[in-house]
Amino acid sequence: MKPIIEVARTLGIDPVDLEPYGHYKAKLALAAFKDRPPRGKLVLVSAITPTPAGEGKTTTSIGLVQGLAKIGVKSAAALREPSLGPVFGMKGGGAGGGASEIVPMMDINMHFNGDFHAVSSAHNLLAALVDNRLHNGSAGKLDPRHVTWKRVMDMNDRALRDIIVGLGGRSEGIPRETGFDITAASEVMAVLCLSDGIQDLKARLSRIVVGYGSDGTPVTAKDMKAVGAMAALLAQAIKPNLVQTTEGVPAFVHGGPFANIAHGTNSITATKAALSYADIVVTEAGFAFELGAEKFFDINCLYGGFAPACTVLVATIRALKMHGGKPLAETSKPDVAAMISGLSNMEKHIENIGKFGQRCVIAINHFPTDTAEEIAALKKHCKTLDVEAVLSKPFSEGGKGCTELASVVRDLVATTEPKFTPLYDWHSPIEQKIATVAREMYGAHAVDYTVRARRDLNHLEKAGFGKLPVCIAKTQQSLSDNPALLGRPKDFLVTVREIQLAAGAGFVIPITGEIMRMPGLPKEPMANNFDLSDEGEILFSR
Repeated sequence: MKPIIEVARTLGIDPVDLEPYGHYKAKLALAAFKDRPPRGKLVLVSAITPTPAGEGKTTTSIGLVQGLAKIGVKSAAALREPSLGPVFGMKGGGAGGGASEIVPMMDINMHFNGDFHAVSSAHNLLAALVDNRLHNGSAGKLDPRHVTWKRVMDMNDRALRDIIVGLGGRSEGIPRETGFDITAASEVMAVLCLSDGIQDLKARLSRIVVGYGSDGTPVTAKDMKAVGAMAALLAQAIKPNLVQTTEGVPAFVHGGPFANIAHGTNSITATKAALSYADIVVTEAGFAFELGAEKFFDINCLYGGFAPACTVLVATIRALKMHGGKPLAETSKPDVAAMISGLSNMEKHIENIGKFGQRCVIAINHFPTDTAEEIAALKKHCKTLDVEAVLSKPFSEGGKGCTELASVVRDLVATTEPKFTPLYDWHSPIEQKIATVAREMYGAHAVDYTVRARRDLNHLEKAGFGKLPVCIAKTQQSLSDNPALLGRPKDFLVTVREIQLAAGAGFVIPITGEIMRMPGLPKEPMANNFDLSDEGEILFSR
């Protein structure tokens, strides 16, 4: 690794604007890019519907930015921070892989400059202030039966989804039902990522709704007098983090909302910082295009005031075979027919990209089990769709394995103005916005609402929150809200079971199917594979 000051110099960042966290990590002062106009163009990386292991979207993003550097482009990455939940759950890490990682990888996977902890602390401070007000009888109009603000922690823990607090007698508070979400789904995390500076951060924090009075009037963090203390806890967290890839290319890594239960993109400040110093910036949106990328365009870009010049769609032959009906355990076996059967899933994502007016490149993320026949068939099919497909090898070869993809992206960006067409008008009714996303992105026939969801919908419209965008929580394992429906399902219903409000972040959250905002650990969690050596080195083995 290069010293972080050297990495910063490759972009022309003055060392005086860096706040180093050791030799290889740093915070970037907000003043370093506040008055710098954007010079670069943005490239979005998304993916087809993934297998449970993921299809290497982050690895491809890092490989692409390294490939751009190899062909002489002044490039940088703008990526999300990993959450400890997936790190110790299904994935074991979230910083890329092989020859295309952001480093120091273990530092980034674990705690990384304290941003997640700051978000958790600010969120839970507000929860403590709410319960303190209830206990002391000074909560004003807040009805303890209508408190909506839960607590959060950065770990998968299903036992905390639904709990009762305030037990133990009069000195222990007011007994009531509540629960925990994972920190990546915290509204404070969304506020941090969507804020454009400290003033905007405080304004968004002040609008957070913690509950309602008996007459349905919203009660906010401002009413709790919590904004100043919450902002103080986020004083360092709002600054973007600068690290590097395995090949020394600058990477701004900041914020970590999930895309299945939150808006799924890195912070606006990190993207703007990268665009103010690099010529091409590669960013990603979580999970598949209909989840993270839809929210990237309809929420993140509109709040941030930027747009990508093109979209790279990551596809893997193993995922296509899974969507073609092959059991996941057998997707490493050659099967051109199964892959062809699964192409309908990729076709839907390509269609979705077109609905935003974006030009598309397919990045075939190579796995050692892919055969020449399968790769040729996939490229041939993409050609019939008038979409260029490029084989990339970010894991095994780093930037060298992505120079062809980088050349295609560079040439496409050079002839394309950054712009997109939003999928819906924010001023449309909430129900109409949900229906548009479900129909256009997922391919749903219709949307059904539980009694609770219908009540939530009516309440939010009457309370004046109907003009906010929608951030739909949905399974990442299917285009539908049913994880068992692979490929390109048709004639299905999307069921909205409740609708939550994130007034500070600036969106409403329709929750579909059985998706949870607090995940659980798998039967054999990755936490079993971590250790610490006698020399203090974190060890991980699959």
